[in-house]
Amino acid sequence: MIPGQQLRAIREALGLTLKDVESASALIAEKYNNQEYSIPASRLSEMETKGMLPSIYRVYSLALLYRKGVDEILSVFGIPLGNLAEDISVTQPPRKSHILSVSDEGRTIEMPLRFDPGFDMRKTTNMGRMVEKWGTVPLHFLSKFARTSYTYGYVGTDDLTLYPLILPGSFLQIDESKNKILEGGWRSEYERPIYFVETREGFLCCWCSLVGSQIVLQPHPLSPVPVRIFKHPQEAEVLGQVVGVAMSLGDVGTVELEQFLAKQQTLNPGV
Repeated sequence: MIPGQQLRAIREALGLTLKDVESASALIAEKYNNQEYSIPASRLSEMETKGMLPSIYRVYSLALLYRKGVDEILSVFGIPLGNLAEDISVTQPPRKSHILSVSDEGRTIEMPLRFDPGFDMRKTTNMGRMVEKWGTVPLHFLSKFARTSYTYGYVGTDDLTLYPLILPGSFLQIDESKNKILEGGWRSEYERPIYFVETREGFLCCWCSLVGSQIVLQPHPLSPVPVRIFKHPQEAEVLGQVVGVAMSLGDVGTVELEQFLAKQQTLNPGV
């Protein structure tokens, strides 16, 4: 079915006439004081019979009146919102670390629900064999985390602060309730708390320590990034502790690493 036919089928299945949609959408337009939400009967007829595309405002009205998700209405017109995660790899990734917004749609993903108790982070392991149970998890469940104490971050392609422990391009789960820097008490770099820090220049994923009124942003010993020191909290503030990481288990491209080192050498000739 072409888009217009699909819209008409949805409308008729609900027992709505063109005039019903016009009247109801007028109420939405009135609520938001924006006539763009209004869908005249003649315009809806053109959508259904002549393939006219609705505006973003009318997409919202159609979703509301037809009791569909906005993504479902957009899919009628061939816009695959369900492929957002897959299509991210098609585009050029952002160069700076940033906060990720979490979708509140009712879509689901397959993810590990429980790991084998014998799973040992110190050993090279077939992760597939370590997953005891896979399950379908609603994405809105993740958004509930975001509305409480969790947010999500992305490590930009220029951010080699914790390389090679955390690679550029990684996705982070951050517990905002854990925004106090812990000092000592860990036996290895894997136990040392990792923090997501906001500075005036952007976000950083790093180890931290406090020295008086200053915060020290500590890179991994193998990273080419230098130690950075800021006034705390005026110049740098801990957003939260990283409690989860999703990353591709591959090396940073040689070209990208060489370019980064060359840029550092230009900015800091003595390094």
